[in-house]
Amino acid sequence: MSKTVTFQDLGSIDYKKAWEYQEKLFKKTLADKLAKNAGNEETAPLSGYLLFCEHPHVYTLGKSGTENNLLINADFLKKINATFYRIDRGGDITYHGPGQLVGYPILNLELFGLGIRQYIFNLEEAVILTLKHYGLKASRLNSASGVWLDISDPLKARKICAIGVRASRYVTMHGFAFNINTDLNYFSHINPCGFKDKGVTSMEKELGSSQDIDQVKEKLKNNLSSVFSMELEDNLVNL
Repeated sequence: MSKTVTFQDLGSIDYKKAWEYQEKLFKKTLADKLAKNAGNEETAPLSGYLLFCEHPHVYTLGKSGTENNLLINADFLKKINATFYRIDRGGDITYHGPGQLVGYPILNLELFGLGIRQYIFNLEEAVILTLKHYGLKASRLNSASGVWLDISDPLKARKICAIGVRASRYVTMHGFAFNINTDLNYFSHINPCGFKDKGVTSMEKELGSSQDIDQVKEKLKNNLSSVFSMELEDNLVNL
């Protein structure tokens, strides 16, 4: 059975503001789920939300990461108009910025019959299918989450989409960062996801021209809907 999930495009939004909004939706979804499990029949467990957005330049460090993977100091951060946050998702350090599509699925995975590993697999699959539409062959790397190109050649393997999630009682938050027209120079100031020997790329770099990000959003929305067997219901939000 298809699950209805609320979709919201937040546009360009400050990272902390989006994080706080995620937390609000996450707590609501989790509370409704627990109430339903406790026998409150008046509470219907929410399938969840899917948020799309872009962020101003920001570096985020996951729970298992080390600050040594941020290669610049606070003064240089200001110089390049970037901020830094240590956050509560899995994974190491990554970058978010203009031209990158960030997705935050806040889903009650039990309603989808999914564990965390399959959930991450599905996120990767939706991105892989989207890239296939543009003629780019992407796949997974056994040693790391996310979506990669040229994994058969260790010297050429490069990440085009990073994934880092948090889950509590099978309710998720955080998600993926998909490089479309991203300024890749910002990745030179970190060891992306903790890797020192692997590069990053974007659709713009691979295809040789800037891409229509709204078109990519629509393709990815459709693929997420298909892979998760969910119906996305648009909902405007004013934060």
